[in-house]
Amino acid sequence: MRLNRTRLTNQAAALLLSLLFTGAFITAPADGSAPQQLKAGVFTPPYMAPEFSLRGTNGSDVTLARYRGKVVLLTFGYTNCAAVCPTTLATLSQTRSSLGKAANMVQVIYVTVDPERDTVARIREFLAAFDPSFVGATGTPAALAAVRQKYGVTATKQGSGRDYAMAHTSSIFLIDRAGKLRALMPFGHEAADFVHDIKSLSAQ
Repeated sequence: MRLNRTRLTNQAAALLLSLLFTGAFITAPADGSAPQQLKAGVFTPPYMAPEFSLRGTNGSDVTLARYRGKVVLLTFGYTNCAAVCPTTLATLSQTRSSLGKAANMVQVIYVTVDPERDTVARIREFLAAFDPSFVGATGTPAALAAVRQKYGVTATKQGSGRDYAMAHTSSIFLIDRAGKLRALMPFGHEAADFVHDIKSLSAQ
Protein backbone atom coordinates (compact mmCIF):
# COMPACT_ATOMS: atom_id res chain seq x y z
CA MET A 1 0.00 0.00 0.00
CA ARG A 2 1.36 3.39 -0.94
CA LEU A 3 0.56 6.34 1.33
CA ASN A 4 0.96 9.67 -0.48
CA ARG A 5 1.10 12.84 1.60
CA THR A 6 1.11 16.54 0.94
CA ARG A 7 0.37 17.87 4.42
CA LEU A 8 -0.16 15.79 7.57
CA THR A 9 -3.47 16.97 8.96
CA ASN A 10 -5.38 15.49 11.82
CA GLN A 11 -7.95 14.12 9.41
CA ALA A 12 -5.31 12.51 7.20
CA ALA A 13 -3.51 11.11 10.21
CA ALA A 14 -6.71 9.54 11.52
CA LEU A 15 -7.27 7.87 8.15
CA LEU A 16 -3.66 6.73 8.08
CA LEU A 17 -3.93 5.14 11.51
CA SER A 18 -7.02 3.22 10.52
CA LEU A 19 -5.36 1.92 7.37
CA LEU A 20 -2.15 0.97 9.11
CA PHE A 21 -3.87 -1.05 11.79
CA THR A 22 -3.66 -3.97 9.37
CA GLY A 23 0.17 -3.76 9.27
CA ALA A 24 0.46 -2.56 5.68
CA PHE A 25 3.49 -2.99 3.42
CA ILE A 26 4.95 -0.63 0.84
CA THR A 27 4.44 -1.21 -2.86
CA ALA A 28 7.05 -0.50 -5.48
CA PRO A 29 8.24 3.14 -5.42
CA ALA A 30 7.18 5.45 -8.23
CA ASP A 31 10.79 5.73 -9.46
CA GLY A 32 10.80 2.05 -10.38
CA SER A 33 13.41 1.02 -7.84
CA ALA A 34 13.11 -2.20 -5.87
CA PRO A 35 10.52 -1.97 -3.08
CA GLN A 36 11.75 -1.84 0.49
CA GLN A 37 9.67 -4.11 2.69
CA LEU A 38 8.94 -2.84 6.18
CA LYS A 39 6.70 -4.35 8.80
CA ALA A 40 5.31 -0.90 9.57
CA GLY A 41 3.14 1.09 7.21
CA VAL A 42 5.29 3.57 5.31
CA PHE A 43 5.05 7.21 4.31
CA THR A 44 5.55 7.55 0.57
CA PRO A 45 7.46 9.64 -0.16
CA PRO A 46 9.34 10.06 3.13
CA TYR A 47 9.53 13.62 4.47
CA MET A 48 11.36 15.42 7.25
CA ALA A 49 9.78 14.64 10.59
CA PRO A 50 8.33 17.78 12.20
CA GLU A 51 10.87 19.19 14.64
CA PHE A 52 10.08 20.13 18.22
CA SER A 53 11.86 21.19 21.40
CA LEU A 54 10.64 19.90 24.76
CA ARG A 55 12.08 19.45 28.26
CA GLY A 56 13.83 16.10 28.47
CA THR A 57 14.28 13.61 31.26
CA ASN A 58 18.00 13.52 30.43
CA GLY A 59 18.48 17.12 31.58
CA SER A 60 18.60 18.55 28.05
CA ASP A 61 16.07 19.84 25.58
CA VAL A 62 14.71 17.02 23.43
CA THR A 63 14.90 17.71 19.71
CA LEU A 64 15.04 15.33 16.78
CA ALA A 65 18.17 17.05 15.50
CA ARG A 66 20.08 15.80 18.56
CA TYR A 67 19.60 12.23 17.34
CA ARG A 68 20.64 12.51 13.70
CA GLY A 69 22.47 9.34 12.76
CA LYS A 70 20.12 7.17 14.80
CA VAL A 71 16.73 5.65 14.07
CA VAL A 72 14.26 7.39 16.35
CA LEU A 73 11.18 5.62 17.66
CA LEU A 74 8.79 8.38 18.67
CA THR A 75 5.81 7.47 20.82
CA PHE A 76 3.22 9.33 22.89
CA GLY A 77 1.77 8.25 26.23
CA TYR A 78 1.58 8.91 29.97
CA THR A 79 2.86 7.35 33.17
CA ASN A 80 -0.59 6.48 34.58
CA CYS A 81 -1.42 4.44 31.49
CA ALA A 82 -2.72 1.06 32.63
CA ALA A 83 -1.86 -1.23 29.73
CA VAL A 84 -1.03 0.24 26.31
CA CYS A 85 1.99 2.34 27.32
CA PRO A 86 3.64 -0.32 29.51
CA THR A 87 3.13 -2.87 26.72
CA THR A 88 4.64 -0.52 24.14
CA LEU A 89 7.64 0.34 26.31
CA ALA A 90 8.24 -3.29 27.21
CA THR A 91 8.23 -4.17 23.51
CA LEU A 92 10.68 -1.37 22.71
CA SER A 93 12.91 -2.48 25.58
CA GLN A 94 12.90 -6.01 24.18
CA THR A 95 13.70 -4.54 20.78
CA ARG A 96 16.87 -2.90 22.09
CA SER A 97 17.89 -6.07 23.89
CA SER A 98 17.43 -8.05 20.69
CA LEU A 99 19.64 -5.63 18.77
CA GLY A 100 22.60 -6.33 21.05
CA LYS A 101 25.55 -4.04 20.32
CA ALA A 102 23.52 -2.44 17.53
CA ALA A 103 21.10 -1.02 20.12
CA ASN A 104 23.07 2.24 20.04
CA MET A 105 21.65 2.86 16.58
CA VAL A 106 18.16 3.54 17.98
CA GLN A 107 16.70 6.17 20.31
CA VAL A 108 13.27 5.92 21.91
CA ILE A 109 11.58 9.27 22.65
CA TYR A 110 8.47 9.18 24.83
CA VAL A 111 6.36 12.36 24.76
CA THR A 112 3.79 12.70 27.51
CA VAL A 113 0.17 13.53 26.76
CA ASP A 114 -0.49 14.24 30.44
CA PRO A 115 1.60 17.25 31.57
CA GLU A 116 -0.71 17.79 34.55
CA ARG A 117 0.65 14.71 36.31
CA ASP A 118 3.78 13.80 34.37
CA THR A 119 6.69 15.77 35.80
CA VAL A 120 10.20 15.26 34.45
CA ALA A 121 11.12 13.23 37.53
CA ARG A 122 8.04 11.03 37.27
CA ILE A 123 8.59 10.29 33.59
CA ARG A 124 12.28 9.53 34.21
CA GLU A 125 11.42 7.02 36.95
CA PHE A 126 8.70 5.45 34.81
CA LEU A 127 10.97 4.97 31.80
CA ALA A 128 13.90 3.68 33.87
CA ALA A 129 11.81 0.64 34.78
CA PHE A 130 11.87 -0.34 31.10
CA ASP A 131 15.16 0.98 29.70
CA PRO A 132 17.38 3.77 31.08
CA SER A 133 18.28 4.85 27.55
CA PHE A 134 14.71 5.94 26.82
CA VAL A 135 14.28 9.71 26.81
CA GLY A 136 11.05 11.27 28.02
CA ALA A 137 9.79 14.70 27.01
CA THR A 138 7.30 17.15 28.46
CA GLY A 139 6.43 20.82 28.27
CA THR A 140 3.56 23.21 28.65
CA PRO A 141 0.11 21.97 27.61
CA ALA A 142 0.27 24.34 24.64
CA ALA A 143 3.70 23.12 23.55
CA LEU A 144 2.67 19.48 23.78
CA ALA A 145 -0.56 20.14 21.92
CA ALA A 146 1.47 21.76 19.14
CA VAL A 147 3.67 18.67 18.81
CA ARG A 148 0.64 16.38 18.71
CA GLN A 149 -0.92 18.52 16.01
CA LYS A 150 2.23 18.25 13.88
CA TYR A 151 2.03 14.46 14.01
CA GLY A 152 -1.74 14.09 13.91
CA VAL A 153 -1.74 12.54 17.38
CA THR A 154 -4.89 12.66 19.49
CA ALA A 155 -5.15 12.72 23.30
CA THR A 156 -8.48 12.97 25.09
CA LYS A 157 -9.05 13.17 28.83
CA GLN A 158 -11.52 10.62 30.16
CA GLY A 159 -13.01 10.84 33.63
CA SER A 160 -12.39 13.34 36.41
CA GLY A 161 -10.41 13.66 39.61
CA ARG A 162 -6.81 12.47 39.94
CA ASP A 163 -7.59 9.05 38.47
CA TYR A 164 -8.59 10.22 35.00
CA ALA A 165 -7.33 8.38 31.92
CA MET A 166 -6.01 9.67 28.61
CA ALA A 167 -7.20 8.05 25.39
CA HIS A 168 -4.36 8.65 22.94
CA THR A 169 -2.77 7.55 19.67
CA SER A 170 -0.80 4.38 20.36
CA SER A 171 1.21 3.91 17.15
CA ILE A 172 4.97 4.50 17.03
CA PHE A 173 6.61 6.80 14.49
CA LEU A 174 9.82 5.53 12.86
CA ILE A 175 12.24 8.31 11.89
CA ASP A 176 15.37 7.43 9.94
CA ARG A 177 18.96 8.52 10.53
CA ALA A 178 18.53 11.54 8.27
CA GLY A 179 15.52 12.77 10.26
CA LYS A 180 12.89 11.66 7.77
CA LEU A 181 9.56 10.22 8.86
CA ARG A 182 9.53 6.80 7.26
CA ALA A 183 6.86 4.63 8.84
CA LEU A 184 4.20 4.18 11.47
CA MET A 185 4.03 0.97 13.50
CA PRO A 186 0.58 0.22 14.91
CA PHE A 187 0.23 -0.92 18.51
CA GLY A 188 0.48 -4.67 18.97
CA HIS A 189 3.50 -5.50 16.80
CA GLU A 190 6.20 -7.70 18.28
CA ALA A 191 9.78 -6.66 18.99
CA ALA A 192 10.97 -8.70 16.01
CA ASP A 193 9.07 -6.38 13.66
CA PHE A 194 10.78 -3.33 15.15
CA VAL A 195 14.17 -5.04 14.94
CA HIS A 196 13.55 -5.82 11.27
CA ASP A 197 12.59 -2.24 10.41
CA ILE A 198 15.35 -0.62 12.49
CA LYS A 199 17.99 -2.75 10.76
CA SER A 200 16.50 -1.93 7.39
CA LEU A 201 16.46 1.82 8.04
CA SER A 202 19.92 1.78 9.63
CA ALA A 203 21.41 0.14 6.56
CA GLN A 204 20.49 3.08 4.36
